[in-house]
Amino acid sequence: MTESKFPKGFLWGGAVAANQCEGAYLEDGKGLSLVDILPTVEDGRWEALFNPSKALATDYGFYPSHESIDFYHRYKEDIKLMAEMGFKCFRMSISWPRVFPNGDETTPNEKGLAFYDAVFDECHKYGIEPVVTINHFDTPLEVFKKYGGWKNRKCIDFYLNFCEAIFTRYKDKVKYWMTFNEINMILHLPYIGGGLDVTKEANPEEVKYQAAHHQLVASALATKLGHEIDPENQIGCMLAAGNTYPMTCNPKDVWKSIEADREGYFFIDVQARGYYPSYTKRFFKEHNINIKMEDGDLDALRDHTVDYVAFSYYSSRLTSADPEKNKETEGNVFATLKNPYLKASEWGWQIDPLGLRITMNTIYDRYQKPLFIVENGLGAVDTVEEDGSINDDYRIDYMREHVREMGEAIEDGVELLGYTPWGCIDLVSAGSGEMKKRYGFIYVDRDNKGNGTLNRSKKKSFDWYKKVIETNGKDID
Repeated sequence: MTESKFPKGFLWGGAVAANQCEGAYLEDGKGLSLVDILPTVEDGRWEALFNPSKALATDYGFYPSHESIDFYHRYKEDIKLMAEMGFKCFRMSISWPRVFPNGDETTPNEKGLAFYDAVFDECHKYGIEPVVTINHFDTPLEVFKKYGGWKNRKCIDFYLNFCEAIFTRYKDKVKYWMTFNEINMILHLPYIGGGLDVTKEANPEEVKYQAAHHQLVASALATKLGHEIDPENQIGCMLAAGNTYPMTCNPKDVWKSIEADREGYFFIDVQARGYYPSYTKRFFKEHNINIKMEDGDLDALRDHTVDYVAFSYYSSRLTSADPEKNKETEGNVFATLKNPYLKASEWGWQIDPLGLRITMNTIYDRYQKPLFIVENGLGAVDTVEEDGSINDDYRIDYMREHVREMGEAIEDGVELLGYTPWGCIDLVSAGSGEMKKRYGFIYVDRDNKGNGTLNRSKKKSFDWYKKVIETNGKDID
């Protein structure tokens, strides 16, 4: 066994989100989240995502988030299983409407705060460091209905009120924070990314970028607040990442790939560097985007940059300047061409382990801040054998190669804090609302329609990942 490429104290763990695992959607004073009105993919989830006003007016009958995998009542069992794997950290989110049910209250819901106290205490009982996303696609539904979501500047104050409550309450329990999950997703899924309905907007792009500006200012001011409340806090941003390759060496294809990557890096350029990148001036002009800023906004962005850059990575992307070649793959929010050199998952997501190393080097070269891979994994249909075993060798193969490339990137000089594979326990898919699209090391007995015992069982990958953590990444075979 060779020497580990991973540093001592590396944060191995796993990741979930409150709106995809907790359930208990109205329990103990919780308000509705954006996702609580979304049905399964079979009942029209994609239409609902892009036409939320219709979703509000429709009774779909079954809503997967309402019970989800019932982490709210089963967190002790689940965290115990994570501890058995050897988790050093657990990436999770705090449900904003569980703490402020409508989003605009001044006083938090004590029962909501107490729940996360209990979860953090359970983590610390096993020596697991919580890594907390403050807003993971769950702006309170009332903020969408009453204020129009993040296009309304009032959201900055609502968000900071939420941040102050949780930074203060969990000062001695949480060190690692992220301000927004996949902040660039507001451009692709504006409803869950920013509580936006752009279907009737005259200039949807302007509305999305105005909302993005509000989130960026909120992120900077939250970073300031978090450092004031506890100077030990490490506060990061989070990007849905994956380098875009040009289809050919045609310079037009190369330029198209650069433009595609800039769309996401725009957000992190602001959060990590502290200013709007130079290329946005032309982009805003050509798309008739006029951002309304207030005095102090640019100062806040400049003075309160993030401590680290977190990101999700599932696949690379591919683009061409030739519209005739633009036949996109299915199953992914990000438009991408089919890469003939890559295999794809059952949902059409292209599998590119080397792309992770490329992405890590690109991001680190760009920002020179520590990185944190907070989502990565393979969504697949798992089969429970007659003896109860779940032989997910395909998931082990996927993760082995990605862990291998992470090690190579560390050898390249990239500073990496940790790795939290997505959906370490099976949960509801954000995009499709499905349960059958499983990512976890832990199987949850539940189907797309909410049937099942919710019993937990270990997959083959459970023991594989346990070995990886035990050896600090030395033994991945």
